[in-house]
Amino acid sequence: MQTTDIERDIRSFLVDQFFFGNGDDLRADASLLGTVIDSTGILVLVTFLQDHFGITVEDEEVVPENLESVNNVVAYVGRKLQRAA
Repeated sequence: MQTTDIERDIRSFLVDQFFFGNGDDLRADASLLGTVIDSTGILVLVTFLQDHFGITVEDEEVVPENLESVNNVVAYVGRKLQRAA
């Protein structure tokens, strides 16, 4: 799966779930944690990543470095998919 496809799918999910269909304010480098996504939202995001991309998100991987922004989530999913290939 290409990085652009990963980003498109993640953006679409975030816009639908957390921006009520209006993604105009969703910047790729903006922090999502605490401003857009709360602790329950993290669980929703992790469930989406696991179901949609077929990856396993380990407890120790639920950290800002992996989930802070769209860019971080895309890079994280890309790494997980590469390891699985």
